[in-house]
Amino acid sequence: MLFERQRVLLTLLDALGGQVSPTDFQKLLFLYTRNQKAPSYEFVPYKFGCFSFSSYADKRRLIEQGLLENDADQWKLTPEGRATIRKGSVNPMVAARFNKDHAALRGNELVAEVYRKFPYYASRSEIVDKVLKDKKERELVAKKQTVKAAAGLLTIGYEGKCLETYLNQLLRAGVTVLCDVRRNPLSRKYGFSKTTLRGACESLGIRYEHLPELGIPSEERRELKTQADYDALFEGYERDSLPLQTEALATIRSWIKDGESVALTCFELHPHQCHRHCVAEALETANGKLLKATHL
Repeated sequence: MLFERQRVLLTLLDALGGQVSPTDFQKLLFLYTRNQKAPSYEFVPYKFGCFSFSSYADKRRLIEQGLLENDADQWKLTPEGRATIRKGSVNPMVAARFNKDHAALRGNELVAEVYRKFPYYASRSEIVDKVLKDKKERELVAKKQTVKAAAGLLTIGYEGKCLETYLNQLLRAGVTVLCDVRRNPLSRKYGFSKTTLRGACESLGIRYEHLPELGIPSEERRELKTQADYDALFEGYERDSLPLQTEALATIRSWIKDGESVALTCFELHPHQCHRHCVAEALETANGKLLKATHL
């Protein structure tokens, strides 16, 4: 079974002729999804501009299903892939019109078009000077570059977010260290298990650290239905567990003392339904002026 976003990906690739280079396809997929009310894919600013980790995760799945060729140099439909999408629900005419409007754009011209229209996504590019010859256009990209935040503490949850939306929040906040405070850093949601999250963060210049001793065992997190349930859990955590973690708390303080902008992360969207707010408050108590937390 295909997700709707995967059908969109395959339908666009079919409209583009069934075979496109990786850089071109990322840019075309980006432009195509900017016209959707709810974009099928989100992107981050990367070394060649806009990039979707999620689209590559889908590419791997589609290769496993025999719908794309296993080709590192091309996004290429198989005959099975073409047959599958033509039975699907995505309107191919939308993709065909998009292809007609962008048929002449490939290579550096396509990259430059994206950089001009969406300079934020060019802000980490290694080829800006190569593809943008106009000084004012390069200056506009430079203005969109995210800057390292002042030393401090933030918290963020990934509930309800795709990996790229989450990473953009970190980049725009100027986070330099992501501190994972989950006991078991595993997730059924793509991008948020430890290995994948670490790789994505570090590819964007954000250091990933994991302090599992600050987590709460999963068996203690069951049957949490009301805020009162959460409050009772956190009361016990702050009383019995957190006071024992002086070394982990000192480690976070040392990062901030060294000038890092540290974000504590876990699953829940709202900080008061997540133990990360307890960790933040413990750090604030030690030095309120330095460690007053911002919740993203």
